[in-house]
Amino acid sequence: MTKTSRPVAPSKLADELNSAFASAEPNTICMAIGEGLANFNIAEMARQTGLGRQSIYRAFKTNTQLPNFSTVLAVLTAMGLQLKVTPKGERSTAATARATKT
Repeated sequence: MTKTSRPVAPSKLADELNSAFASAEPNTICMAIGEGLANFNIAEMARQTGLGRQSIYRAFKTNTQLPNFSTVLAVLTAMGLQLKVTPKGERSTAATARATKT
């Protein structure tokens, strides 16, 4: 039986990962990426990234060794996300838009 990916709103996934990135704790970030991967077919992720399924699993699920940066970027890209750097303390455009609506 082939696992299909569960629909996940990219904005929800991005919010969850941004919270993890805000911690600046590598293990927290990797765990959040691993949790996000539960929404995807790992075999398809492996095909898109050129990484093995076990490599993806070990990188983000086992927490025994941190993945290299190219692995993080490849997986985020395959998840339909991009990494964006902003000066510390500045709010993202999306966060600013949410704050002005309340």
